[in-house]
Amino acid sequence: MKQHFDIVVVGAGPAGLNAAQTAAREGATVALLDDNPRAGGQIWRQGPGHPPQAQLHALLEALCMRTNVTLFASTRVIAPLGLRGLLLESAEHGGVSISYDRLILATGARERLLPFAGWTLPGVTGAGALQALIKGGMPVRGERIVIAGSGPLLIAALATARAAGAQVVAVVEQASALEVARFGIALLGEPAKLRQAVTMTRGFAGVRYWTGSIVRQAHGDGRVERVTILRGQRESTLDCDRIACGYGLVPNITLAQALGCAINEAGEIVVDREQRTSVDRVLAAGECTGVGGAELAGVEGEIAGLSASGAPASHTSARRTALHAQRARWGRFARRVDAAFALQAAARTPPDDATLLCRCEDVSLGEVRAYPDWREAKLHTRCGMGACQGRICGAAAALYFGWQAAAPRPPFGPAQIGTLMAAGAEPPQAE
Repeated sequence: MKQHFDIVVVGAGPAGLNAAQTAAREGATVALLDDNPRAGGQIWRQGPGHPPQAQLHALLEALCMRTNVTLFASTRVIAPLGLRGLLLESAEHGGVSISYDRLILATGARERLLPFAGWTLPGVTGAGALQALIKGGMPVRGERIVIAGSGPLLIAALATARAAGAQVVAVVEQASALEVARFGIALLGEPAKLRQAVTMTRGFAGVRYWTGSIVRQAHGDGRVERVTILRGQRESTLDCDRIACGYGLVPNITLAQALGCAINEAGEIVVDREQRTSVDRVLAAGECTGVGGAELAGVEGEIAGLSASGAPASHTSARRTALHAQRARWGRFARRVDAAFALQAAARTPPDDATLLCRCEDVSLGEVRAYPDWREAKLHTRCGMGACQGRICGAAAALYFGWQAAAPRPPFGPAQIGTLMAAGAEPPQAE
C-alpha cells in the first residue's frame, strides 16, 4: 500500500489533532497517524465504553466531516524512507509506505520513571501509567495505592484512582512545601486551571500529602506489600497494594532525531516561531518541543498546521497573532510548573549500586556507573538494548549521569517481516 499526502501528522493528541484540523481546513490532504486505537493522546485517553471528552469529540467530529483527512489508527512509524517518506506498520493495513510534502511531529511525551529498590515488583507502575490502566478497564476498587513522584500528574492520578474506588494511602511529592504553595498561588492567575485543580482534589481530606519526600524502597513477596518513603532525613513505611511513581514527562523525539532535527539540552525538539524545525519541511508541536500541557500543545498544533499548509499570511494574520499570544500565555504557565516541580537533589541522586537501572536486561546501576557514556554502557552491559530500547532506563541515565543517547537507527521497534519488505517498495515520490 503506497500513498502520498500534502501533510503527514505523527501523533493524534491535542497538538496533532489541531494541526490536522487546521491544515485540512486550508485544503491540504492530511494523514493523521497514531499508535493507539483511539485518537486523543494520553491526556484525552478514554477506555472502552467511555465517550470522548468534549474537546476531543469536537475535533474528531470536525475531522470526520472532511474528505481530505485520512486517520491511521494503531499505526507505528517504523523508519524514514528516502526523500520525505515513511514506512508504517498499521493494524488494519500492515506495511504501509507513504510520502509527504511536509511532516508535522506531534509525538508527545512519555513518563519519566526513576529506579528505586524493588521497583520491578508486580504492582509498581508509573503515575500516568496507573491512569492509563484504570481508563483501560483495570479494576482497582478497594486497593491501597501510594502515588509518588512529582508534578500535577500525581493529582490527576489521585482523582482517577479514587473515582475507580481505590483507597489512596498517600501522595508523595518530591518538591518542597514552599514550591508547591507557590504553584498553588500561581493557579489563581489561571481560573480554568484552578477549577480543574479544585475538581481533582475534591475529597482530598484524609489523604496524606507529603512534600519533600521520595520513594526509597518497595517491599513484598512476589508483589508490592509496602513501601518505604524517605521524608527528609527520616523514613516512613506504609502498607499498600500498588505504587504509582512518575517524575514528570520527557519528550518523545525518536523520529525527530532520526530525521536530523536539532535537539536542545533538555531533550526537546528545537522549533522557531512558526513551529518549524531545523530540517526543511519538518515541523513539530506539542510536548515533543517541551512539556507544557494540553492547552499549549493545541495552540502549537494549530500554528504548525497553518505553517505547513502554506496558508497566505494576509488571510491568517489576525489568527496567527492571537495564536502567538495564547502560546506565550500558556508558555508562561508551563515555566511556572517547571520551576515548582523541578527535581531536587534527593530525586536526582542515583540509588545504591544494586538497584536495577535496565529492567529489560537486568543491568544494575553499579554495572554501568564506571562507563563514560551511554554507548560504552550499552556495548559492555546491554543496557538499553531490551524490549523498550532504552525508553525507560535512558531517561534515568540521562538524569543521573548526563548521558545522551545517539540518534536511533531504524527500525524503531519490532516489525513484521511483511512490513520490512514493504520498505523495498519506494513510496510515491514527493513533489
